[in-house]
Amino acid sequence: MIENLNNLDHKTQKELLDFLTPYITEHKKELFKKILNYRTKYITVVLEDIYQPQNASAVLRSADLTGIQDVHVIENKNEYQVNPKVAMGSSKWLNLIKYNSSENNTLDAYNKLREKGYRIVATTPHTNDQLPDQISLDNKIALVFGTELKGLSDIAIQNADEYLKIPMFGFTESYNISVSAALSMYILTERLRNSDIKWQLSDNERLEILLEWTRRSIRKVEVFENEFFLRKNSTTSF
Repeated sequence: MIENLNNLDHKTQKELLDFLTPYITEHKKELFKKILNYRTKYITVVLEDIYQPQNASAVLRSADLTGIQDVHVIENKNEYQVNPKVAMGSSKWLNLIKYNSSENNTLDAYNKLREKGYRIVATTPHTNDQLPDQISLDNKIALVFGTELKGLSDIAIQNADEYLKIPMFGFTESYNISVSAALSMYILTERLRNSDIKWQLSDNERLEILLEWTRRSIRKVEVFENEFFLRKNSTTSF
């Protein structure tokens, strides 16, 4: 089975998609096309050391429902776990990017996100914090959420570019992380879709995601992929 679609060139990805597509239903084909129109990488979510599976999985579900495709997972102390009953299959349709091999995985994630043009927005009360309906959408945003008990680490806060908070009017000190993430993602993606910003996926991104969704929808897809590459190699060998 292919470990990384990025290792395939654009032409091969398209050929593989054409080869696999007949093995999924027409309903699923149409559903994929419909949902792709609402998917975005303009806003992404970053989770730092989340340790409660139900909350982590609820964030995935909200990301899927608001159209956010990528979720970045920082594992400094806690390994990220998905609760399938809460996630409701959402992890199958998202790109999960994990950071767990550096001395400081938080800084590693921040650096790689900035290389892709993201502003790092820490979701925590701060002297210069902004509200979800106020923060600028002129550039791509990476929303960073911390643990349920302690919130974001000092390093995550100190190295962020901007800060976001959700208004609270009760006695409780903070929202649950899954609620905070859902509110933030919903407000920002709604603003994005009602703007003139080009938030949609590029043609290459659409192809990669559509291919991955198709692969994940076929049982024992490795059998079909092996057949595809056998045919492709036999053709190119002449």
